Amino acid sequence: MGLICSLTYVLTLEEPQRFRRSRAAGAYLGLVPRQRQSGEQQPQMHITKAGDVALRSVLVQSAQYILGRYGPDSDLRRWGLKLAGEGNKARRKKAVIAVTRKLAVLLHHLWSTGQVYEPLRQADLQTVG
Repeated sequence: MGLICSLTYVLTLEEPQRFRRSRAAGAYLGLVPRQRQSGEQQPQMHITKAGDVALRSVLVQSAQYILGRYGPDSDLRRWGLKLAGEGNKARRKKAVIAVTRKLAVLLHHLWSTGQVYEPLRQADLQTVG
């Protein structure tokens, strides 16, 4: 996470109290799948792309960096790489969007609670237990 991404996030959302739940921040930015139900079918569709285009773009770039070759080791990176799997370009794209949404939700949660980000929180819990 860089300074530009953090600043764009804070300036776009303005106040952390704007959303009751952190998950609503991801939906506000258009990072949830579009829904179209007909009968018993629920096709998987693209994201809604609602909300601020610039912030979504910066968050996607951050997610690509996290999942890229030089991304720092973190629980978010490990989760995204596991989601991407081997090779398949479509799965990699979905993993980038999933990490982007998770990043938006995580940023809102950290901002609203004032907690400090621990990149390897789950890894620490597994070693202790």
